[in-house]
Amino acid sequence: MCGIAGIIDLSGRRKVSDHIIDAMTRAIIHRGPDEEGYLRRPHFALGSRRLSIVGLADGQQPIANEDRSVFVVFNGEFFDYPERRAELESRGHRLVTHCDTEIIPHFWEESQCQMFKHLRGQFAFALWDDNRHCLVLARDRFGICPLYWTRQGDWLLFASEIKALLASGMVPAQPDLRGIDHIFTFSALPGPITCFEGVQLLPAGHFLKISPRSDSRRAAEVVERVYWQMDFPDRGKEDSGEPRALVDRFEQLLLEAVEKRLRADVPVGSYLSGGVDSSVIAALACHAKGPAINTYTVRVDAPGLDELDAASLVARHIGTKAPIVQEFRTQDAVHTYPRLIHAAEAPVIDTSCAALLQLAQRVHAYGQKVVLTGEGADEWLVGYPWYKLAKLLSYLDILPGLSLSGGLRRGYFRLKRVPQYPLGFRHRAEQAIGGPNAWIDAYGLLALSKLRFYAEPMREVLWKHNPWADLQMPLERAKRWHPINRGVWIAARVTLAGLLLQAKGDRVAMHSSVEVRYPFLDEDVFSFLAPLDPRWKLRGFRDKHLLRLLAERWLPRSVYGRPKAIFRAPLDSFHIHPEPPFVAQLLSEESLRRTGYFDVTEVRHWSQAFRKLRAGSLERLSVEMGLVAVVATQLWHHLFIRQELAEVPAWTGSGVSLVAKQPAESGR
Repeated sequence: MCGIAGIIDLSGRRKVSDHIIDAMTRAIIHRGPDEEGYLRRPHFALGSRRLSIVGLADGQQPIANEDRSVFVVFNGEFFDYPERRAELESRGHRLVTHCDTEIIPHFWEESQCQMFKHLRGQFAFALWDDNRHCLVLARDRFGICPLYWTRQGDWLLFASEIKALLASGMVPAQPDLRGIDHIFTFSALPGPITCFEGVQLLPAGHFLKISPRSDSRRAAEVVERVYWQMDFPDRGKEDSGEPRALVDRFEQLLLEAVEKRLRADVPVGSYLSGGVDSSVIAALACHAKGPAINTYTVRVDAPGLDELDAASLVARHIGTKAPIVQEFRTQDAVHTYPRLIHAAEAPVIDTSCAALLQLAQRVHAYGQKVVLTGEGADEWLVGYPWYKLAKLLSYLDILPGLSLSGGLRRGYFRLKRVPQYPLGFRHRAEQAIGGPNAWIDAYGLLALSKLRFYAEPMREVLWKHNPWADLQMPLERAKRWHPINRGVWIAARVTLAGLLLQAKGDRVAMHSSVEVRYPFLDEDVFSFLAPLDPRWKLRGFRDKHLLRLLAERWLPRSVYGRPKAIFRAPLDSFHIHPEPPFVAQLLSEESLRRTGYFDVTEVRHWSQAFRKLRAGSLERLSVEMGLVAVVATQLWHHLFIRQELAEVPAWTGSGVSLVAKQPAESGR
């Protein structure tokens, strides 16, 4: 993995100053501390910060084709690079490096925008073609590698992280209230909307073709296109299959995916939580690579959240070394959060992201640059508990025309005296995603916080904006899918791409110059699992049924039969005694009025009242999630928008520095 950045004058008249692209790449040096490289032309510039993993000696970017008419800066990995290289050479191409980046300009030479069928892996890149006078920005199929872009008048800028765009000095840091509303809807930022006005995230499976003005007769063009989308069979036409044959094929594909992701010129380790997903990946990695592979796990110091015993059991069973442990205590969540928000560039509600930020630091401290992990299994094989709840509630709706499950939901909320949305809100959400779905209930607990905490500017967004419609689900196709597969699409589009691969993946790992690889996100693995009958994903109330059958071959019963346990950290970490000064400052009346996002009275009330709610109840969970979202949003605003709310390091355009301005008094 690396960091890329660039700027182009769409009018074709103005010169790009060297200091702009230099500042952009300096802002993401953590993504690529090993090398830097540039392509500088009068009207555009491309920059790269490289984390060297493949082709250590000769992979400096930008990399070009034979006649140096096509140049590329690249972030990511093509895991089938040796096979693709041989394929190109058999057709007469001459490759001169040992780096996977080099296949991009040659495939572009052959088929231009049809090249993406040849590119498999995790990637984001920028390609300049001198002959065709165009720039192409592209992102992988599942959204593993980030790529942001913005148009400022006739300037177009792009980068792996928003910090690089801000560091250019050409992109004002202004909040986009729709992005904040996405956080309070999904606990994630699925894109293309971000929390920064005018800054977009290029969606997974998309590319942008940019043609600057070449003469007085031809205007500049910026065209976004889709080269790949998730798809599933029509309901009733899914593949059934025979158990042993399916498990055999799944095992073969997953082992091949692991073996390819072990390809590197540096050692590769593996995260190991003790859950079935990461444990299967670690077991297959040890089978392919040998028992010397390093495994890493987090020990959360909280009742019911510690997974060290399970991870140690798996390590002994598969014959590898004991996991390298990162301790994570309640106070660590608080002290790490400013760095987490700085890394993620958005409010983060999931406190376990802070634990993974520290885990990546531990990997870096051990001198490793690459780890495998198990993300994707829960998405492809419906591993989340709310699918089971949705299945249970669906039994109440057997009689046509009666929505007894909806009545039960409303009755529960009335009984608990929690705020309720008008009936039309759920209907609008369902319309945008093709019908009822388990994820509406899953996200609903957090979304109640909008009614509790939003101040007037955010309430205006709430009433006028439908974040579910922003997902742009292909409704005509989706209405023909099984409801479980519509859930898979949402899980991949929102939770996977917007949280797990961002705030829990790329951003926290690359903050410590660590690349994360995901065998379950292999294209062949997805293509095998997507068309399967949903009963292989959820058999009765047994989630990830096919994966658990495979895991029986590799793991102890206590692991492959273990119910899904979502890795998390305590949500009330910000409200420990004594309360951290920066939290009090962020939630002070003055700070809340300065940002204007949240109702001062409600925030102050619930900051104290949540402790009176029963521990472990859904109501308390909802309030705690909302309070974390409020703190995280205030902290994000302080770090990136206006550095005046608290005494914590704030973004300055090139790094972080201690805020010199007087913070708002706590007044609480």
